[in-house]
Amino acid sequence: MHEVSIAHSIIQTVLDEKKKNNWAGIRAIGLKIGALSGILPDALAFGFDALKKDTPLESCHLEIEETPVVARCRACAHRFEVEELTFTCPRCASTSLDVEQGQEMLIAYMEVDEIKDTTHDP
Repeated sequence: MHEVSIAHSIIQTVLDEKKKNNWAGIRAIGLKIGALSGILPDALAFGFDALKKDTPLESCHLEIEETPVVARCRACAHRFEVEELTFTCPRCASTSLDVEQGQEMLIAYMEVDEIKDTTHDP
């Protein structure tokens, strides 16, 4: 179950950003996971929830958006969402395609509690 190691990497990345930016806390982490990424969103969420205990992210909520597979036909340049993993252009029936979306796993956003900079207050 590689989702646990991915969850660990996400937690470490977010904690590093929290420290670097002096954020008070992280309320939510938003991920985008492509349908072809090989990552099971439910398993990732389970791993994240297990690993966040006793960390500064204990109350953090993980929000996962699954992104569809999008391809562009090399023959006619038609861009389309791949349905049921059928990699054929619906316009010209070509199978010569470039996958443009659907393999990614990225942190799309974080909802943070910022610490006010008090160094310039009178």
